[in-house]
Amino acid sequence: MQEVDGTRIPELKSIVSESLQLARKLGASQAEADVSLQKGLTTTVRLGEVETVEYQRDRGMGITVYFGKRKGSASTADLSPRAVAETVEKACDIARYTAEDECSGLADPDELARDIPDLDLDHPWDLPPEQAVETARACEAAGRVVDSRITNSEGASVSSHRGVRVYGNSHGFLEGFPSTSHSVSCVLLAQSG
Repeated sequence: MQEVDGTRIPELKSIVSESLQLARKLGASQAEADVSLQKGLTTTVRLGEVETVEYQRDRGMGITVYFGKRKGSASTADLSPRAVAETVEKACDIARYTAEDECSGLADPDELARDIPDLDLDHPWDLPPEQAVETARACEAAGRVVDSRITNSEGASVSSHRGVRVYGNSHGFLEGFPSTSHSVSCVLLAQSG
């Protein structure tokens, strides 16, 4: 089972499912919720010197509820049961006071994907900061020697991010997937004459 930061997809599905049940209990005619966890590392090197080393760790849950054609949304970065319940309650409170919108609501149940293919989106890169810095340095150095007209650099960066997302709605849809994103880039400046 894929996990990010020790959290597995079934745990996130449980948070989404409980949120949807609470929304229904509070009177919502429809609801949709998503939970995501993200973590990553980005390093930037300019002219061989380290400019930045950034760690990123985010988590969040958002819910949208519908009371007929009235809609309310709320979100939180705290995934504790109490915070999630309070977020659902706030979304319901908001929906009770919003104007009706004839176009609001979930897509029809028959429009939802039911056969979810494995898109092979999760390719973790165990990248320590030191290796990220050295990769950025090597990228910048390789670019700077390509042509004598290259006189300066805006820097090279290396980033690696991994996350997991779960989405569910009151039509019975509940799915999630892990994914990764990696990049190595460099911006060089050249002049002639």
